[in-house]
Amino acid sequence: MGRPRRRGRDIHGVLLLDKPTGISSNDLLQKVKRIYNANRAGHTGALDPLATGMLPICLGEATKFSRYLLDSDKRYRVIARLGQRTDTSDADGNVVEERPVTFTAEELAQALESFRGETQQVPSMFSALKHQGRPLYEYARQGITVEREPRPITVYELQFIRHDGDELELEIHCSKGTYIRTIIDDLGEKLGCGAHVIMLRRVQVARYPMENMVTLEQLQALATPDEQGQVDTAPLDELLMPMDSPAADYPLVNLPESVSHWFKLGQPVQIAGAPSDGLVRVSEGEAKKFIGMAEIDDQGRVAPRRLVVENFD
Repeated sequence: MGRPRRRGRDIHGVLLLDKPTGISSNDLLQKVKRIYNANRAGHTGALDPLATGMLPICLGEATKFSRYLLDSDKRYRVIARLGQRTDTSDADGNVVEERPVTFTAEELAQALESFRGETQQVPSMFSALKHQGRPLYEYARQGITVEREPRPITVYELQFIRHDGDELELEIHCSKGTYIRTIIDDLGEKLGCGAHVIMLRRVQVARYPMENMVTLEQLQALATPDEQGQVDTAPLDELLMPMDSPAADYPLVNLPESVSHWFKLGQPVQIAGAPSDGLVRVSEGEAKKFIGMAEIDDQGRVAPRRLVVENFD
């Protein structure tokens, strides 16, 4: 017989981790899961090992709603090294070409303008996009290039911060699926000198505030056992954002408890004042307790799509 499975905590919410450089998002996810002794955990869009910044980690029932963060806008601060192109478009790769930096301020402004708004982007071979069930970076590491279709992206804002010698610093607010490394590589080609990312920091995901981010060191300090070997989990739990925060941009429909009973059994319910269509967050009662996500069906009913399991214990 195998060992009985160790039971963790049923803790629910979203932690805004300030990811350090040099470690994978999945390694950090496992560390946070152990610190919280959580039964379930998942992140919402990986950052490269080189990158730092906001990595929302969903615990417990919040993992059901992490998909809504995958569709959210992101904001990044990036520093590019000009004059060098690498095979990965960042500093972790090998330099494959070096060229002099000779562009003018006007040429830089024109090149930056070409990336603003709606454009098409060909994803990097060093991305996690799948081809025949395998991520592209696995093919790239074997020297195999796979044909990639351009994908629509939107750059809502591209701010010039500074140009100092062979460094260029930008801030980019973009739609889901945008690869900053690819923007920098494409920009380097437009400028005729090549470029790659040497610093990348994600400063915002959706509407989550930067000031709510916490470091791994802060978490580890809070998780230090006392003299009796016990960990006070209250300070850790207070760091969590609400479990429905990944879906905060969707309209809220509040059901009276007499109606929410049927909704939680998986049945569509009728309620006055609901939106005419689309996805909605659903809460119940005067406390407006979050109970799941729903879609307004063709009969105007609030039809359950993802429900919160309430018997956590």
